[in-house]
Amino acid sequence: MIKQITTEKLPIKLWLADIEQGALEQARNLANLPFAYKHIALMPDCHQGFGMPIGGVLALDEVIIPNAVGVDIGCGMCAVKTSLEHIPHHELKNLMTGIRSVIPLGFKHHKNMQDEKFMPQNHDPHSMEVVSREYDSARGQVGTLGGGNHFIEVQKGNDGKIWIMIHSGSRNIGKQVADHYNRLAIRLNEQWKSPVPRSAQLAYLPLDTKESQEYIKEMQYCVDFAFANRKLMMDRVVEIFSDHFKGRFNAFPMINIAHNYAAKEKHFDKDVILHRKGATLADEGTIGIIPGSQGTKSYIVKGKGNPESFNSCSHGAGRVMGRKQAQRNLNLKEEIKKLNEQGIIHAIRSVRDLDEAASAYKSIDQVMKNQSDLVDILVELTPLAVIKG
Repeated sequence: MIKQITTEKLPIKLWLADIEQGALEQARNLANLPFAYKHIALMPDCHQGFGMPIGGVLALDEVIIPNAVGVDIGCGMCAVKTSLEHIPHHELKNLMTGIRSVIPLGFKHHKNMQDEKFMPQNHDPHSMEVVSREYDSARGQVGTLGGGNHFIEVQKGNDGKIWIMIHSGSRNIGKQVADHYNRLAIRLNEQWKSPVPRSAQLAYLPLDTKESQEYIKEMQYCVDFAFANRKLMMDRVVEIFSDHFKGRFNAFPMINIAHNYAAKEKHFDKDVILHRKGATLADEGTIGIIPGSQGTKSYIVKGKGNPESFNSCSHGAGRVMGRKQAQRNLNLKEEIKKLNEQGIIHAIRSVRDLDEAASAYKSIDQVMKNQSDLVDILVELTPLAVIKG
């Protein structure tokens, strides 16, 4: 931990030295919630979000807040270590072309609905209001990357191996569930004359209500859908590698970890609903993934189980510029030059792409230094080629 703020009802514990004013105000709102427990934890990649800062960890007593999970429910990372030790540059370009041919990017979906076997299996989707409405649409989106900061990246590890990493979430079905239950919570909070001001964007659902149980059920479906989405993409990327290298390629078991969800956990001897919004589980021994930004290193880590962070760590580098701000302020030629000098096959082509330039993000080196009490680094990964949504 870097510092602590004690001016609010609960302490705010920060794993960063400097925090933008908007994120700090959101953290203060969290610290003054009547049902918040123990303290608020802010990870080193923390920046302003909607209602709750990205990189925030919040423990609640018998209450759940849809906006403290966010709209991309279950968004997370997966990574696969391969048996390869080197890929020539021209072959890497061919592989990227192959990946783009089977994985729709950005707002694109599959032209046909995917087989139901690729969807989450341990649910009855038709028993859920929003999921049932969005189910057929989601079958066209499973195995698609999405936009924003989502990516597929080929990397070289300091273990000598080539790795494949994917960052993606629950696509539109997660957003629909999040928006539906946030609107419902706002309406109910107004009926109950909630002590939490609407301006805080933290409308809540008590666990003993039908609405909260429905949200939890649909949220968990979206977490599982996000995992199914990443797995299908990874399976198809691995298949492209296998076809290309013809018997010279093997893949190790996939690592997967989410960073937008709420779950019942025990912390400081109390059962709470722990919300991680842009934060990753870092229980003792848990293997996690912390990506950098486009053109910077990523990390495979092992959690230390630090109770002060509610056994959590950062989910990435964290933004220092908003998307529009990056497009206005960054120099396209300079950002392209930086990536070209590293020999990275990158995704910056126009001013529109500058929102995902490395300069729009915090230093991943500093982020990792700030959380040395939360995780141990197992493998350091250097980017070779990246596809952005």
